[in-house]
Amino acid sequence: MSNQPTVTYIFKQALEIRKTNPSGTYADVRSQLLNQFGDGAFPETAYLTIPEYDNIVPEEDWTAGLPVIYRGIQNEDWNDVVQGIIISLEQVENFPKQSAREDDPVKEWRDRGKSIAEAEEKVLEKWMPDELMAMAKRSVSK
Repeated sequence: MSNQPTVTYIFKQALEIRKTNPSGTYADVRSQLLNQFGDGAFPETAYLTIPEYDNIVPEEDWTAGLPVIYRGIQNEDWNDVVQGIIISLEQVENFPKQSAREDDPVKEWRDRGKSIAEAEEKVLEKWMPDELMAMAKRSVSK
């Protein structure tokens, strides 16, 4: 790695700190990040992104800290840069717990089809001719 870290690299370091000390606080992560990066070069604003989380967390969550990071880079203030990283980290960690995501391994998957199956059946019976209904049922059973 060059002496100029990227925002993604700093974020990954924050994740690594959380992984090695899951019971630690965000203040601990903040302190470690400031110790690790606080005397170095600032990231380039051209690489102000954490794209790895596009398919895990809604963009409005994982990008929550980016304006603070951007301000920190512009003002050359590591406190703001790290605060922005912590904001995004907190969002990424809390989203699965609070969202009841279907792909969350901790939660049992919710089948949304169950809740609409009865209504769907009524609609199909009402609007679908008997021959098409029979054909559809045969194709489903295959």
